[in-house]
Amino acid sequence: MASGGAVGERSSSPHRRLPDFLQSVNLKYVKLGYHYLITHLLTLLLLPLIAVVLLEAIQTDPDDVRQLWLHLQYNLVSVVSLSALLVFATTVYLLTRPRSVYLVDFSCYVPPPELKAPFREFMAHSKVCGFDDSALEFQRKILERSGLGEETYVPEAMHSIPPQPSMANARAEAEQVMFGALDNLFTSTGVNPKDIGILVVNCSLFNPTPSLSAMIINKYKLRGNIKSYNLGGMGCSAGVISVDLARELLQVHRATYAVVVSTENITQNWYFGNRKAMLIPNCLFRVGGAAVLLSNRASDKRRAKYELVHTVRTHRGADDRAFRCVFQEQDDTGKTGVSLSKDLMAIAGEALKINITTLGPLVLPISEQLLFFATLVLKKVFKLKIKPYIPDFKLAFEHFCIHAGGRAVIDELESNLQLEPIHVEASRMTLHRFGNTSSSSIWYELAYIEAKGRIRKGHRIWQIAFGSGFKCNSAVWKSLRNVKASVHNPWKDCIDRYPVVTVDQVLAGTN
Repeated sequence: MASGGAVGERSSSPHRRLPDFLQSVNLKYVKLGYHYLITHLLTLLLLPLIAVVLLEAIQTDPDDVRQLWLHLQYNLVSVVSLSALLVFATTVYLLTRPRSVYLVDFSCYVPPPELKAPFREFMAHSKVCGFDDSALEFQRKILERSGLGEETYVPEAMHSIPPQPSMANARAEAEQVMFGALDNLFTSTGVNPKDIGILVVNCSLFNPTPSLSAMIINKYKLRGNIKSYNLGGMGCSAGVISVDLARELLQVHRATYAVVVSTENITQNWYFGNRKAMLIPNCLFRVGGAAVLLSNRASDKRRAKYELVHTVRTHRGADDRAFRCVFQEQDDTGKTGVSLSKDLMAIAGEALKINITTLGPLVLPISEQLLFFATLVLKKVFKLKIKPYIPDFKLAFEHFCIHAGGRAVIDELESNLQLEPIHVEASRMTLHRFGNTSSSSIWYELAYIEAKGRIRKGHRIWQIAFGSGFKCNSAVWKSLRNVKASVHNPWKDCIDRYPVVTVDQVLAGTN
């Protein structure tokens, strides 16, 4: 629940808006992006060289080849040197070549209907939980403008009167979500759980002993030498972090499956006090989780949906304001919750600006990069008072999965990145149907795009998420085929009803 995007109301206050990206861009982050590009430059330069060599070899006269062979027969030093050079070059290539990482499939958990929390029921339940009138009215206003619909879910413990936020109920929620997503994933892929070599689980606010990853290992009887990791306290961007960690591990371990499980736990993290900065998560966060199957096996490329192209991680934790803008603490009465700073949107904007400045050189066409670089030189070197050119990321990606942290986050990214309504449709509809499901929201969004039948072979997808700390992380995927919705797609029973016009959009239109 420690999200960097959990903002439900849009405000004209400068603290609650992302900064205008048409401002100064820090040159060191541009350099960082180009550093990533240069690290792959050797491969790019070798490909045309190899092509030229092959072309020359094809056009070589057979008599010349015969004369060369006769020469080498009587020149042992040349033969040994050439052989050593070939072995060295082949070894360097094999050792430095990154292994491709494929996304075979993923699954998002859909809770049972009895866990739905319509607004009226939510407010009625809040009235008996000890909130004062001011806190109740604040929650009502947040819900109205949140972008959430009437079919989001809260855990069973929160449906009880009074609520029962016990450890046992929190474990039950975690098991229900994680096992539900994993059961569907193993069914749809046909992968034997014992073939999983790497397991990465992320959940920000619920970290029991034994860990969530140990719960999964026990449930599915995973093998004893599995490489398992349990990430906690990393907020809503931890899903991308988990994918990045799995990618790094897949570079080391050959012919391996990796499973990433992203979830959040609400049962023990509901706030029962009256501080408004800590009430927003109650209104936005809902039950959800996703399980993702990754592979570095070449044989899996034929059936995989996507290939992981890039991950870019930005951490602003060295800045005190950024570090404390999403902060779990106790209020004056000793009740624990997650406090959201009024500077959250500005801090998120700074992290986003750094992240996309680094990502740009990796994904943008050369025409956009030249325009961006030219305006940057005019501003930095010649001190001209011009606004930097903000590249058109619609030229780099066909689909956008922006973390559904809140309506304000989606609105501001749509505006600052100059996106069209269809580019943020998946994010808005995910927020409406499932609420803010924390680190798993980007997978519900990708599932929405799949359910709409919009993904074609070669399409590029940008997943971007914010999290406490403060972090902004991106993952870039390339579609390997025309993707159809799976039988376990979370939108299968309602996709025909979407997109919808949300209540907050109607209210915004009347203001």
